[in-house]
Amino acid sequence: MKKMVIAALLMGASSMAMAEAPGGPNCGWGNMLFKGQSGMIPHFAASITNGTSGNATFGMTSGTNGCSTNGTLTYGGAPMIGMAGVLDEFIADAANGNGEAMNAVAVSMGISQADREVFAQVVHQNFNTIFPTANVTADQVNANLVNVMKADTRLAKYVS
Repeated sequence: MKKMVIAALLMGASSMAMAEAPGGPNCGWGNMLFKGQSGMIPHFAASITNGTSGNATFGMTSGTNGCSTNGTLTYGGAPMIGMAGVLDEFIADAANGNGEAMNAVAVSMGISQADREVFAQVVHQNFNTIFPTANVTADQVNANLVNVMKADTRLAKYVS
């Protein structure tokens, strides 16, 4: 079960976790080749061009190809907690103070190995704040979890 939960979470995350304009909105040869075009096909082609040639990565490290790492990356996808039905398992793990789903959520949020025990303790101690009702939604859980983490000095660095 552990491997299934983690695999489902990471597969879902990898298909949706696309930051907006990595390296900047003009980064890479793909953006140069498809400049001014819109829609799925030009975006997909630009992404493939940048990814297969590695020019966006080179551009970000060298400051060339229209790339910059000065901007802030954003994410407009769905909260990770609702992925692949992990919410129910996360609720159970939060009540217990540890578990596979708890660890999977921590990994998906980028929490370092050194802080995962603290994460589990904070989630467990704030169970009623994070899960205020029996029919709480994934969006509500995500917002409550972010607020709880912001209030913790060690976990605040993982949320914006």
